[in-house]
Amino acid sequence: MTSQSTLLRSLPVDLDAHRLPCHVATIMDGNGRWAQQRGLPRFMGHRAGVDTLKDLLRCCKDWGIAALTVYAFSTENWDRPRDEVDFLMTLFEMVLHRELAEMMAEQVRVRFVGDLDCLPASLQAEIHSAMEITAANTAVQFTVATNYGGRQEILHACRRLAEEVQAGRLLPEQIDEDHFAQHLYTRGLADPDLLIRTSGEQRLSNYLLWQMAYTEIYVADVMWPDFNRQAFHLALKSYQSRDRRFGKV
Repeated sequence: MTSQSTLLRSLPVDLDAHRLPCHVATIMDGNGRWAQQRGLPRFMGHRAGVDTLKDLLRCCKDWGIAALTVYAFSTENWDRPRDEVDFLMTLFEMVLHRELAEMMAEQVRVRFVGDLDCLPASLQAEIHSAMEITAANTAVQFTVATNYGGRQEILHACRRLAEEVQAGRLLPEQIDEDHFAQHLYTRGLADPDLLIRTSGEQRLSNYLLWQMAYTEIYVADVMWPDFNRQAFHLALKSYQSRDRRFGKV
C-alpha cells in the first residue's frame, strides 16, 4: 500500500456515503503490459496486481462498500502461454492460502464463481476451504470469477431450466427473470452497480453479461497495478455524478 493510499482510509469528504454503489465489479486489465513497460516479465505484473486487489478490498471495507467482484481468470484465458496460465493457477492457490487468516480478521466472505471443476485439484481444494471457512463473515462479500465466461454461465442456466421443464418440475411460462437468475453462478448476489475496467479498454469481455444490464461502466486509463485508492475515488465520483434512471424518465 502506498503512503498516498494510506491517507485515504476514511471515505473522502466529497463522496456521499448514502449514494455509494453497494456492489462494485472490476476487470483487472493491464497486469502483463504494466510489467512489460518496465522491462519485467509478465508474471511480475500479476504479482503487483494482487497487491492492488488487496488494497481495493480493504478500501471497500473502509468506505462501506458491501460487495466486490473481480474477473480473475476467464474461459478465454486458457489460450494464454502455458507458463503464464500455470503461474496464475499457482498464484491463486498461494494467495488464498497466505491471505486466509487476514480475510478472516477483516471479516471478508470469499466466494468463487465459474466452472471450477476445470481448475487444478489443489486449487479447487483451497477454494472450497476458503469459501467454507469464511462463509459466516459479514464485512465484505468478495466474489472471484475464475474460469468464468458470461455466455457459458447463461448456457449453463438454460440447461438447468430445460432439465427442470423436461422433468415436469417447471412450466415454460413459469420462467421469469428471478427464476433464471437463481440458476446463474452468482445466485444470491445483487447485480453490480458499478463496473470498473482498467487500462483504457472499453468492452465487457464476456463478463457478467446478464448481471450488468443496468450497471454503470467506468473506464480507467491506468493499468491495474496502478489502480490505487485515488483512482477508485475518481471512479466513485463519476458514479455519483450519473443519473441512474433504469429506463424511466
